Amino acid sequence: MEPSVVKLKPIEATPETFKDYGQVVQASADGDEFGPHDAQLDLSKGTPRFYIMHLQDRALKFSKITHHASVTQCLGSISGDVWYLGIAKASIVDPNAKEVKGENVLKSGSGHWFVPPTVDSVRVFKITGPKFLKLNRGTWHAGPLFKPDTRDFYNLELSNTNVVDHTSHEFEKENATVFVIDE
Repeated sequence: MEPSVVKLKPIEATPETFKDYGQVVQASADGDEFGPHDAQLDLSKGTPRFYIMHLQDRALKFSKITHHASVTQCLGSISGDVWYLGIAKASIVDPNAKEVKGENVLKSGSGHWFVPPTVDSVRVFKITGPKFLKLNRGTWHAGPLFKPDTRDFYNLELSNTNVVDHTSHEFEKENATVFVIDE
């Protein structure tokens, strides 16, 4: 059976439009003191890792989305060129809460409980210019996605995030759905 194709119009990432998923961090004057305009990070569960990712062939479509339950994550294009990120709100649940008994609640390989994102909950953000995104802990994300063949991105997470804290949902397999960015 062919999967359904859901076309998503990108939303420009601004502090207001992105607030349910994290923060949009933009340039500030040198010497400004730390405040709410700065990335509010949680790197307390391990050793931070700040590195440059060289990504290739990240077309404007996706069917898999991932979250990290133990860390906030920051992503940004080194060149400041346009890029996109598929996104859904964090859905980690407290193991002591009664909703853990619901049929939609799953236990991840890293031990936390979560509710998989729904097709209707997925959005796409467009990021332009010299800014980066700070994702809240547990925010589902697909990307970075972009039009050129290659692009470099900086990434701030924990040193072992992709080994011990990488939970994914496969929409094509679980929901017979793929997403295409309608740009």
